[in-house]
Amino acid sequence: MKYLGIDFGIKRVGLAVSDEKGKMVFPLKTIHRSTRENLFLELLNIIQERGIEAIVLGLPLGPDGEKSLTCRQAENFMQSLDRRTDLPIYTVNEAYTSMEAEDILNRCGIRVEKQKESLDQAAAVIILESFLAGIPLREG
Repeated sequence: MKYLGIDFGIKRVGLAVSDEKGKMVFPLKTIHRSTRENLFLELLNIIQERGIEAIVLGLPLGPDGEKSLTCRQAENFMQSLDRRTDLPIYTVNEAYTSMEAEDILNRCGIRVEKQKESLDQAAAVIILESFLAGIPLREG
């Protein structure tokens, strides 16, 4: 099964995609948000072009599972996406993926000024890898 991993953000949305067997994950792109409708159009085009069969969205839950403003915005995004596609949408806690992604990019020697574009994609990779590894999740 081919998955699309999404690191939702107010300004940028990072994407990652799995191979057809759902075993390997690759960074795909970062969408710079202009309008809500353009974001969904671009996502739906990617879903169709890539043959995506399921979506995995990161939700930034707090340490005790509390929902921040960003988490509620991600849930609203998920509901809007769910109305636009019939694909299953799964969620995974992504509270620390941006920090983990930044650490990975630093270890790879990517300069800080170059990290912004890659950071959201790297976070989406971590979200999707966590899901595929069977870290606790829920279907949205």
